Amino acid sequence: MQTVDDVYALKGWFEPERPGPMLYAHASATGIGCCRVDRWPRPRIVLVELPGGNYALRGDPAALDPADLADVAGLVEAPPGWLPALRRVDPGTGTWPRIVSTQSATVPPPDASTAGDSVAPPGTGTRPGPPPAVRRLGPDDVGGLEALDPEDVWIHETWGGAQRLAESGMAWATFAGGCPVAVAAAFYVGATYEDIGVVTDRQHRNRGHATACASSLVADIRARGRRPSWTTSPGNAGSLAVAARLGFVRQRDDVLYAVRVPVPD
Repeated sequence: MQTVDDVYALKGWFEPERPGPMLYAHASATGIGCCRVDRWPRPRIVLVELPGGNYALRGDPAALDPADLADVAGLVEAPPGWLPALRRVDPGTGTWPRIVSTQSATVPPPDASTAGDSVAPPGTGTRPGPPPAVRRLGPDDVGGLEALDPEDVWIHETWGGAQRLAESGMAWATFAGGCPVAVAAAFYVGATYEDIGVVTDRQHRNRGHATACASSLVADIRARGRRPSWTTSPGNAGSLAVAARLGFVRQRDDVLYAVRVPVPD
């Protein structure tokens, strides 16, 4: 596979833009990642690669030489017809079910004074407090993003690291002790949609942090003239609950293929 400098020449392979994992659109919008083809010009296979082991495939699966993907290890977004070809590359290729939801432009923005997900833990006998304060991240927040729990650093992987996400202006966070405890970010940026990623520190869940961050990001996305989308796993009850609270409606079921890596929990 060879890297192609003219990313825009490959746009037609990824149209129309759909909400969810928009790897090509994100690479085009941000300049992060790369596009590779099996031959140039007139490619038969196009591979988009973003940092963190995120890939998208388009083209003719029958034209794939497994050696073309010898260095691929991660989550692959591709049409269903690619699964047999990916299993020739890695017989252990697994599937990760996903739910893609969108928010209609007619849904009013959530009221920040009431849009908390702050449900008191069962048996505590306490009432949830007001939603936490939230603000946009900036260049001074790089250290805070880098200090996130290792299980949460995926939030900035499609940006190539904490610095580029912080400098993008496309992430919001809540804080405790001066450190971010929840972050909502535009994980994939497209021309029409932005797909939201959210992480919350384990010790601060069920206190309104995720909803506060995501609510601010949703308003930001809509102010940019785009539509927010939300992608998560069927078993992620917390994520699904926040999405529903913010007015996201299930649009389709999707899947990512785990090539040479375990299927995420």
